[in-house]
Amino acid sequence: MPAASVDSPARPPVRRTGAARAASVLALCSAVLAALVVVRWRPLMTFDGAVARTTHGWAVDDRGLTHAFRVLTDWVWDPLTMRLLCAAVAVWLLWRRSAWWTASWLVGTCALGAVLQQGLKAAVGRPRPVWPDPVDSAHYAAFPSGHAMTATVVCGLLLWLLRRGGLSGIPWGAAVTLAVLSVAGAGMTRVWLGVHWPSDVLGGWLLGAAVVAAAATVRTWWPTSSE
Repeated sequence: MPAASVDSPARPPVRRTGAARAASVLALCSAVLAALVVVRWRPLMTFDGAVARTTHGWAVDDRGLTHAFRVLTDWVWDPLTMRLLCAAVAVWLLWRRSAWWTASWLVGTCALGAVLQQGLKAAVGRPRPVWPDPVDSAHYAAFPSGHAMTATVVCGLLLWLLRRGGLSGIPWGAAVTLAVLSVAGAGMTRVWLGVHWPSDVLGGWLLGAAVVAAAATVRTWWPTSSE
């Protein structure tokens, strides 16, 4: 039996409802976390400070690992790299499948995620950690982490497309493992390098997952017979 196309007919309503509920819950969690950051909720600030100080000390002491993390965060898990991967997949969809709606959906969702990320950064305006002996630097406000959010959006969307396209077994397990490592690594290296607080990364993960769940819900509503 042939594998389903990424542009195959919509899933049953119950799946759409599940994705929509997941998007709502994740968005609510993101909003609550952002509010706690804005009001500087003491337990959260204490936790962020303790973890950031500890990991920064490790980063200063282990320059070799820190250098490796800088390479990963600047070249492998950088938001630009992730968006270029998204664009490459969109081009492949157009070339191999003429999947105009899906390619547009993929690129549009990544663009929307970037807009949400920058908008929330500007709205919250959280300062980044400042160290007397920094091991890395970054621009713009801290919350949410752009690396963590972009990796979550891109990897989540690509996993959804692979699953919808019929990928299963060992290849599916390998894809999930690579995606999880990328999303986790993109966030954790930012804390190690001292340019984000832990809650910035958590906020990026939550908001990114909310974007993916909402996008998956929307995609199942679109007609696909024309592609």
